[in-house]
Amino acid sequence: MAVKEKAGRGAPPAKQRGMTLHQRNTLVGLSFITPNFVGFFLLNLIPIVFAFWLSFNRWDGYNPMEFAGLDNFKYIFAHNVFQQAVVKTLIFTGCSVVITMILSLGLAVLINQSLKGIGIFRTAIFFPHVASVVAVAAVWQMLFQKDMGLINEILRHLGVTDVPGWFASTKWALFGVIIVNIWKSMGYYMIIYLAALQDVPTSLVEAGMIDGANAWQRFWHIKWPLLRNATFFVVMMLTINSFKSFDLIFALTEGGPGTATTLLSQYIYNQSFVSWDYGRASAAAMVLFAIVAVITLVQFRVEKKLDT
Repeated sequence: MAVKEKAGRGAPPAKQRGMTLHQRNTLVGLSFITPNFVGFFLLNLIPIVFAFWLSFNRWDGYNPMEFAGLDNFKYIFAHNVFQQAVVKTLIFTGCSVVITMILSLGLAVLINQSLKGIGIFRTAIFFPHVASVVAVAAVWQMLFQKDMGLINEILRHLGVTDVPGWFASTKWALFGVIIVNIWKSMGYYMIIYLAALQDVPTSLVEAGMIDGANAWQRFWHIKWPLLRNATFFVVMMLTINSFKSFDLIFALTEGGPGTATTLLSQYIYNQSFVSWDYGRASAAAMVLFAIVAVITLVQFRVEKKLDT
């Protein structure tokens, strides 16, 4: 008996059943990322592939599809409204990106101070970004009224006799939309710049002050180089969001008057839900996707060269 008990104590323990720690961690990780992958596959990847295939077909949503080859692309490239939409989209994007970036950076520098009540000012600037698009559009439509709008009343008091018609004018509507888009967007990018400014080491700024650098020199030679990553992110996101901007413009002008504010996103909408031609709409969407992809790749290449 003693020999058997001793042998039993020395025997290796039986292998426990169940998952190892690595397997449990892997399962937990998969449980987190699987819903995201499923959602991306169902809501993004499949619609993108279907839209790409649809761009080579004729389809009104009811009748069977008919293969059209490159006819949809030939039509939109020859369509005067599409050509104008491309130009207006580039103008809208260029103005929005440059002016929003400058104003956001300027505001971030101004409010990066330890002053009493500065939190209220920051909140007030950020609020337009989270405000309802419909509410924003309604307010700015009243402000930009030609006869009784506040903007034109201020211009009249400043001596301007021929005030713009803004959203009622084919000449000024696009600029009015750009102004509203900048006003609504700059608060968000101001927060990004503000966070980047607060990460700038104070020791570098103090060293610049000791060396006799003024405020502009400290900003240009110390802070601005350290804001390059934030600037890259701001420019990239502004570019993408400007190219796909739709809801604000639709709420303000619905692409009008005429086609004065019809950008590529509005053109795609009109081809889909006004003309009921999903093939041409998908072809225009593929062109928009290609433009954004090329610009994004160029931005990444430029950023990579700057890093080296």
